[in-house]
Amino acid sequence: MRIGKVAAASGVTTKALRFYEERGLLPYADRSTNGYRDYPEETISRIEFIRRSQVAGLALAEILDILRIRDAGNAPCGHVRDQLSEHLKKLDQQIAELTALRESVAGFYESAAAGDPDQCNAERICSYL
Repeated sequence: MRIGKVAAASGVTTKALRFYEERGLLPYADRSTNGYRDYPEETISRIEFIRRSQVAGLALAEILDILRIRDAGNAPCGHVRDQLSEHLKKLDQQIAELTALRESVAGFYESAAAGDPDQCNAERICSYL
């Protein structure tokens, strides 16, 4: 399949295809006699996997590791499960941090909403913080 057809079928740009190829996520395409990249049909499912992996929050390096496992003839499912578990832990930590930050900002806002700017302590720069 020519690069334009692969791009259209997979919903990515030709620039993204070239980028994935440069990063090793896609094998280098054969070239037709006129110099166009010619990808095999299975490239579309590989691109779809890359996109699903990105939606799940995996970095390109992590996706490449998974693809290498599959390309070596092994099922990467256990590795993927472990990666997703790590991402869930990180997300839970980020959510907890954001929740604590929101509570802190809400407290500052309540002080600001109830405060009187004319009573601001110049030594503190702003009494609300």
